[in-house]
Amino acid sequence: MLIGFGAALFVGSLLGLVSDLIGRKKTCLVFFILHLIVGILKMVAPSPSFWVANLCLSLATSIFSFSFETWAVVEHDKVDSKLGHRQDILNETFWLMTFFESASLIGSQVIGNWMVGGNLEKGIGSPSIAATLLAILGITCMSRHYDGTTKIMTFKDYRMSFSVYILGDRRIWLLACAQACLHFSIAVFWILWAPTLVADGREVFLGLIYPCLLGARMLGSTVFPWLINASLRTEDCLTCAFVVQALLLSIIAYDYEEIGVLVTQFSLYHACIGLILPLLARLRTMYVPNELRGGMISLSLAPANAAILFILMQRGYYRTIENSTMIVFAAVGLFMAAGCMYVLKREAFKGDMKEEPISTFKD
Repeated sequence: MLIGFGAALFVGSLLGLVSDLIGRKKTCLVFFILHLIVGILKMVAPSPSFWVANLCLSLATSIFSFSFETWAVVEHDKVDSKLGHRQDILNETFWLMTFFESASLIGSQVIGNWMVGGNLEKGIGSPSIAATLLAILGITCMSRHYDGTTKIMTFKDYRMSFSVYILGDRRIWLLACAQACLHFSIAVFWILWAPTLVADGREVFLGLIYPCLLGARMLGSTVFPWLINASLRTEDCLTCAFVVQALLLSIIAYDYEEIGVLVTQFSLYHACIGLILPLLARLRTMYVPNELRGGMISLSLAPANAAILFILMQRGYYRTIENSTMIVFAAVGLFMAAGCMYVLKREAFKGDMKEEPISTFKD
């Protein structure tokens, strides 16, 4: 895990910048190629090197965090510039992406369990075969519809634009901080959710709890269109969701709970994630130019990956902190994210905020 998060920090943080310069489709192709490499490695080697697999999968996860969303927004701009109603269509896209991402994760678990079957030793290669076939399918589909990449700007122009529109805008700094805090808390949760449930030798079926958490995330994403139709401010919704998440993690860190109560708290936490992800995507559309979107997202995750790397060293190697302390750090980060959204709301009233983002740069 240290190798994986180290790769995400030192290499993955720069992939968004590369994506903005070379094109989003090429970066999405790299995502599938990385999964193809891992799948082939697991099929060829009976005991593949874990550091190679973690390295490739961590880079693929970093690409997934920004590439497909950025590509979808750019494609929407090409079509919706003629049809109008751009923001409404994007809102639908954002929550549907979160919904079907969770549904796909549940489906992958079902397929993986079915292919492994009852004999783990004989069936362990089957999920790798399925992942390899899916990666090949993704590469084939993207290659068939690949129409080349038009270079938007040179590196010099990109650097100047990034300095002005991203680094020079306080609102984007606040948004990036909230994204980093959320990413940090999600990573801590997935590291510690199983050890927390099986503490004190409790016997639980993790394979049944995992789809319940993703199902809660799907339900949370369905709340997004209701909030948008209710004309509630995005910053207010995010502030409330971050506070609820922080309170849930605080209770988990300081209070011993039974399995049923823990699963309920975990499910509420993931329902908030399902709501927060499309809300953050909506804010990015409001504040971040499309030409710089990938770089902004990937760089905003760098502090979170650095923090995860630090606590993994302290917990897994030096053993100077406990699991509950890691959860407290995640809760504090979510309270910080709520504070960022509150300040962002005040900044929006001060500046001349526009609903439409800057999609092209003017001289």
